[in-house]
Amino acid sequence: MPASPVPFTGLGPRALDFFKALAFHQSKAWFEENRGLYESEVKAPLAALVAELTRACAEAGLPLKGDARSIFRLHRDIRFSKDKRPYKTNGGAVLTVDGFKKTPGLLYIHVAPEGCFTAAGFWHPEPPQLLALRKAVAGDPKAFGSLIAKLRKAGLTLAEGDPLTRLPKGFEQVADETAAAAVKMRNLIVRRPLAEAAMFAPDLAREVAAFARDAAPLLRFGWAALGVKA
Repeated sequence: MPASPVPFTGLGPRALDFFKALAFHQSKAWFEENRGLYESEVKAPLAALVAELTRACAEAGLPLKGDARSIFRLHRDIRFSKDKRPYKTNGGAVLTVDGFKKTPGLLYIHVAPEGCFTAAGFWHPEPPQLLALRKAVAGDPKAFGSLIAKLRKAGLTLAEGDPLTRLPKGFEQVADETAAAAVKMRNLIVRRPLAEAAMFAPDLAREVAAFARDAAPLLRFGWAALGVKA
């Protein structure tokens, strides 16, 4: 994995202002005129953050890595969307076991004027992956309950998102309340907000790495259920 060209010292001071302005303008002409601002205030610092997180996770024994390609592109896919705005108004980057964005089990950093956060877990798993996760939860409710207890001790709870209103087909007999609630979920994700001031501080990587350690039980559970080599 390529080394970061510069150490992470925080996002650029105008990073959030850039996204506020982009939300207002939403034009290719404006973006091209301000591309340099995006590159220096957002993209380059995020690349440095990902590189530093990769090192921090390796030191903590967490198989999570990424590089400059781990940053999500700003252009939206509007082919099948009624919303034709061309640009996202937030930045983000993801680390996975092999550095590829679509590999199950992630550590994610979200940058937006409305609020920044970090998240970890299994987001929008494919149907076979979601089925495997649900089977792992239902197959050993006691072990899953212990996992949830570990997360709670670290101040983390599974994000409900948009859960099913009833247990899915094949899981109607799940009686354990904690397991049943998880089986209804479409994602298995925990998240922690990041203070705006933290986004501009050099120790942000340490804060996100600490979150990753707290979320590790969920990641390892999911990797085992999906047969992901980690």
